[in-house]
This record gives sequence, structure tokens and C-alpha cells, in this order.
Amino acid sequence: MSETLRKRVLTAVVLGAALLAILLWLPDWATVAVVTAMVLFGAWEWSAFLLLVAPGPRLAYVGLVGMLLLLVWRFSSTPDRRDLILALAVLWWLAALAWIVFAPRRVSPWTAGVAGVLALVPSWLALVRLRLTLPHGAQWVLFALVLVWVADIGAFFCGRQFGRVRLAPEVSPGKTWEGLLGGITVSALVAIAGSQWFHVSMAAFLPLCLAAVGFSVVGDLTESLLKRFAGMKDSGSIFPGHGGVMDRIDSLTGAAPVLLLGLSLLGVIQ
Repeated sequence: MSETLRKRVLTAVVLGAALLAILLWLPDWATVAVVTAMVLFGAWEWSAFLLLVAPGPRLAYVGLVGMLLLLVWRFSSTPDRRDLILALAVLWWLAALAWIVFAPRRVSPWTAGVAGVLALVPSWLALVRLRLTLPHGAQWVLFALVLVWVADIGAFFCGRQFGRVRLAPEVSPGKTWEGLLGGITVSALVAIAGSQWFHVSMAAFLPLCLAAVGFSVVGDLTESLLKRFAGMKDSGSIFPGHGGVMDRIDSLTGAAPVLLLGLSLLGVIQ
């Protein structure tokens, strides 16, 4: 095992243990606090994609995201308003997919800033509502994390072993279609297990989970596009072997709103 891979595995084990403790043994406010801190730290890292260097403007961007979290929380007090925000988030990720496919070089600090708001704010809302609204909310948040991270792990190892055809060479040359298919395959197994655990119809739940995984790839590629624009390899260095906070949650920003909106449409959440 290479030194880099050893660091990745060790960091993942430590993070996984910490998340299990927070989700399963601490009260719900602890999850909300951690998710909020994670998103705000992600906003700090994202501000570098705007080519901001001075701490003042970067903190102003973090403050903007924090203010929008509060506004979105208040606005989403009813299911219809919550679902409206989630639906708008899905539309954004479809637009981001078109951006990646058709215009990956058309990036500016302005578009990077808007992209950060549209990625971070709805995903925060989805994770917090998932935790607070659903029965067994902690288990649902854990499922969302596992679904996305298993897809990432499957894509990483299948891509290394079998990868030949590049998925998005102008955005992230290391990602391949073979890796994507490997990630989808292993995440499908998690989705099947989740349908049994939560007693949700597999016929509807499996396609929803696979859709969430598909959008998680868009979230990952969107961050890669912006890192490329900013001339960065990683969003940060807080996690040894993994990079920054955004490098850990980029996939989740795409998946979480899709998953919660789907659960609402299926009647799992009111």
C-alpha cells in the first residue's frame, strides 16, 4: 500500500468513527452544528475559487453563505417551500452538468461565486432537514454519507484497476467511465440494503439512490472544474491524503438535495 493510500485510509477511518459518534450518540443539534461548520468551512475554501486572496473578502463570502443558510431555513418551514428549494437545486445541478459538458472553460470569479452558493446552501438544508424531519434522521444522514462515499470508493478503485475511457478529460482527467460504472454498482448494493433497512419500496428507492449518485458525480466534477480554473489541486489540506473539506463533501452537495426531494416525492418524508 502506498503512503498516500495509507494516509487516505487512516483519515477515512478516523472521520468515519467521528461521524458515527456524532450521528448516533449525540443529540440532533450536534449534527446540525457539525454540518453547519462543515458548510461554512467549505465556503471558506470555495472562496479561493473566486481568486480571492485577502482574508476580508473571503470571510465576506463565508458570511454571505451563512446569512443565506438562515434565510433558507426560515423560508423552508413548510414542505412545499422546502421542496421548491430542493427542486431549484436539482435544476442547478442539471445546469452544472451542461456547463461541464459544453463549456468547461467558461469560468469566471462571478460564476464560481454563484456556483458555491447554489452548491452549499441547498445541500446544507437537505442534510439538516434529513436529520430533523425524518424518523431515525441520524440513520438517514448516515445512509446518505455511506451511499456517496461508497460510490466514490468504488469509482476510485475500479478506475485504477480498469479505467481506460476518460469521463471528463477537460475537467478531471483521472476520472473514467469504468470508474463511474464501478461506483454505481457498489452504491446499488448500498441502496438495496437501505431499502430493506428503512422499509422503502426497492422499485422506487433504487432508482432514486442511483440518481443521487449520478448527481454526486456532477458535484464532484463541478468542484474539479473550479479548482482547475483557480489552479488548485485540492481545496485545502485539512485532511491528510484527502485534501480539504470541499474535497470530501463535493459529491454530497450534488446528492443530498436529490435524495431528500426524492424521499418527499415518495411520501417517506412529509
